[in-house]
Amino acid sequence: MAKKVVPLTNTQVKQAKAQEKEYILSDGDGLQLKVKPTGSKTWVLKYSKPFTKARTNIGLGSYPEVSLAQAREKRKEARELLAQDIDPKIYRDEQKSKLKNEHQNTLEAVATDWFEIKKSEIKSDYAKDIWRSLEIHVFPNLGKYPVSKLTAPIAIEALKKVAAAGNLETVRRLAQRLNEIMTYSVNTGLIHANPLNGIRAAFEKPKKQHMPTIKPDELPELMTALNAASLKMVTRALIEWQLHTMTRSNESAKARWDEIDFENKFWIIPGERMKMGREHIIPLTPQTLSILDVLKQFKKPFSEYLFPSNINPKKHINTETVNKVLRRIGYQNRLVAHGFRALASTTLNEQEFNPDVIEAALAHVDKNAVRKAYNRSEYLERRRVLMCWWSDHIEECSTGKMSVTSNIKHLKVV
Repeated sequence: MAKKVVPLTNTQVKQAKAQEKEYILSDGDGLQLKVKPTGSKTWVLKYSKPFTKARTNIGLGSYPEVSLAQAREKRKEARELLAQDIDPKIYRDEQKSKLKNEHQNTLEAVATDWFEIKKSEIKSDYAKDIWRSLEIHVFPNLGKYPVSKLTAPIAIEALKKVAAAGNLETVRRLAQRLNEIMTYSVNTGLIHANPLNGIRAAFEKPKKQHMPTIKPDELPELMTALNAASLKMVTRALIEWQLHTMTRSNESAKARWDEIDFENKFWIIPGERMKMGREHIIPLTPQTLSILDVLKQFKKPFSEYLFPSNINPKKHINTETVNKVLRRIGYQNRLVAHGFRALASTTLNEQEFNPDVIEAALAHVDKNAVRKAYNRSEYLERRRVLMCWWSDHIEECSTGKMSVTSNIKHLKVV
């Protein structure tokens, strides 16, 4: 008959003294207190492994950090696992590993891994914008959260601060980026489902804002204002180049000399510099060729750019230069550089140019692959006619005296 073990008391545990050799005090059901010669006391649970029935033990902590009552509670939990054929020691190690992984797989850590892949698929400026938005609006509040602990209410609460400032478009983008990160977490096996799917619905939709632009009949007024402004010649040339070519600020400011095909009179912008990642060919008009003649007079031997920076000629001019000028000459909230494109589109449509030719000139991607191929070849010469009309129109609005191209004969290199 098995010897009956009398449960320990708190007094026994507390008063157990160190002896020359380690000894054990039993509480029953495998729970033991080991008292070492150093005086330290450790709780141990002896048990039989599921299936193999091999005898083993698991440490439950040290006394007095773990009291007798707490040790008994741990024994109870371990025996409940054994009743389900679960080894408590293996279960504990798995839980520790899981917890460690959770703390390693924080939102910021996972976002870093996700971003390494994301930035290879997008342009560098856009990649910088994405990461900066996360650094400013997401990581301070959510960065330390394990992705397994991140919930929709937690994320929504963090984004409410951005929404409260009226930045609804930023909220939309952040929600999209958080969803991409969490989807990446699902795909890499860190979580089973994306809990942030649909968090955009918790916020008001941003109102679509059109870029400020002027009416076609206001173009002469703009050219007069530019003529009256005190501008560096390269800056003035950039403004007119962007206006004539109907390009975006990022495309114009970064224009390079090696992109100009003087023989065929084309400006060929490589796909990596275009918004939609597709090469764009712009027919050069007599006026845009004249702007290039102006720029040649200011060209530095070591500069690759049509519009070099005034501070460092090896770099291009700031992409916000045109917007700064427009604000300075009185067009705050009336016109931005991107509005040149809308101005051109409106004017050309009013003149009843073919809408598809206009869209091709603006480098808007046609979703129809067949038409896209047709645009590239057939529309190119038709676009040259359109571009020449637009350049002539700009010069007419300048009354023949207020543009860089009309003053080229009087320019001197300073």
